[in-house]
Amino acid sequence: MPRITVDGEIIEVPDGRTILQALDDVGLLMNGVDIPHYCWHPKLSIDGSCRLCQVEVEGIPKLQIACNTSVQEGMAIRTDTERVRKAREGVMELLLVNHPLDCPICDQAGECKLQDYAYEYGVEASRTREPRRALKKNVDLGSTIKFDQERCILCRRCVRFCSEIPGTGELRVFNRGDASVIDVHPDFPLENDYSMNVADICPVGALTTQDFRFKIRVWFLEDAPGICTGCSNGCNVHIGVANNKVYRYVPRRNDDVNDTWICDSGRMSYKQIGGGARLKEAGVRGEAGRLENTGYEAAVREAAKRLRSMIEEHGADSVVVLASAHATNEDLFTLRRLSDGLGAGADGVAVVQGKSDALLIKADKAANAAGARALGFGPAGPVLDRIRDGRAKAAIVLGHDLLDESHLGGTEALEGLDLLIVLDVQQSALHKVADVVIPVRHAAEKYGTLTNHAGRVQRVEPAVEPAWEAWSDGEVLTLMGQALGLEGFEDGYDPAKISEWMSERVSAFAGVHLRVVGDQGRPLPGERA
Repeated sequence: MPRITVDGEIIEVPDGRTILQALDDVGLLMNGVDIPHYCWHPKLSIDGSCRLCQVEVEGIPKLQIACNTSVQEGMAIRTDTERVRKAREGVMELLLVNHPLDCPICDQAGECKLQDYAYEYGVEASRTREPRRALKKNVDLGSTIKFDQERCILCRRCVRFCSEIPGTGELRVFNRGDASVIDVHPDFPLENDYSMNVADICPVGALTTQDFRFKIRVWFLEDAPGICTGCSNGCNVHIGVANNKVYRYVPRRNDDVNDTWICDSGRMSYKQIGGGARLKEAGVRGEAGRLENTGYEAAVREAAKRLRSMIEEHGADSVVVLASAHATNEDLFTLRRLSDGLGAGADGVAVVQGKSDALLIKADKAANAAGARALGFGPAGPVLDRIRDGRAKAAIVLGHDLLDESHLGGTEALEGLDLLIVLDVQQSALHKVADVVIPVRHAAEKYGTLTNHAGRVQRVEPAVEPAWEAWSDGEVLTLMGQALGLEGFEDGYDPAKISEWMSERVSAFAGVHLRVVGDQGRPLPGERA
């Protein structure tokens, strides 16, 4: 670990890294040591094109670019001398020579590094009199990205991203010198599974997503930490919230999970949080055969009452339990205890499978499939077999993934049940045959943890509150356990306490619970997540 001096402060940094990389590794870049940069990105190759990161290095007569200068033992760096300030001013002036003066109507305003650095490091006024060059504006590069070519500063982050991360290479630099522009090849639109990341890494307003463009000014948003629930990778995201509504997901850096990326499908899954397909009312099927809205507590009581009757008539092994891989570990641990307390005949978890790749997208299309399995929920097959052959008389079902073609494929087999209790976030065909339906919260609306495919346990917390009555799965199941008189449900549902209890009782989660996982998550014992 070489020791370098930055503006008089001695810092120990990793060996074999450039100045920017080393400072980023120790968490000081733009967080104690300000070296502005455009073209450099921690997860892309070094380009060295913007020249904004110039610094003085003792013993070297010329200014050096920090993105491509390797650290050495005893190196002395100065980041705020007169020479450095003048160099930054010159770079900023050249970058702004052709940049349009449209900040008030630019959708990047408020999170634009060109705005920020022009204020911090630029000059007060432009000295040019020539007209700015006119280029393409409001162009579709594909189905997800809008392009304002005249705003581009040719940092080439987007070009390197497409070549190095998805490996598709749609974006290229065309022409040479001051005629250079970023564009796509003819008949080769920007359509890869990670295309919207180019808007995240664009430091100006040249690339914006069609989904978020002109929705809301970013200074009205509050970013809450969250986890994408589109698949079992568990990508870390910032959830953009205003007025109790989620407007977007953008990737949150976690080098152990998703680096700084997220797939387009996962990014768009935020729409499920407040979408029109949400289940909003608790109901019980009455004697007339119709599902009647009864209110939350009445529905839970009725579910417990009917379940008790079924057990008295047919025995506990006539009850089956199907977990949801979308629920938190704490929810599922509560379900595990309920299933064991009832003596259910079988339990399992239904996990929908889908497209996967070698980058981020995983085949399990649920955030907590690994957590469900670690808590003892096996494949759904044995549960579904009992339903099909009539051995199951009652079922407690979380979610609706059992309707997937790989499982039941529909509700026909469920019509033979005498009692079907459904806890779900979304409306589905299950509600046409369910006897009790209870709305529950999305992962972005509750406290708990999720376990990704690699065994990393990550925290979720409420970013928004549902506008209707909805409890977490664990709260509903705890109340059912209380109504059934089961042991261990007397103290109610506290996700932090449940999480600690889970870590004490389930060896797979030993020492890993809600209070210790932190912002970046923690691997399960024995895992290298």
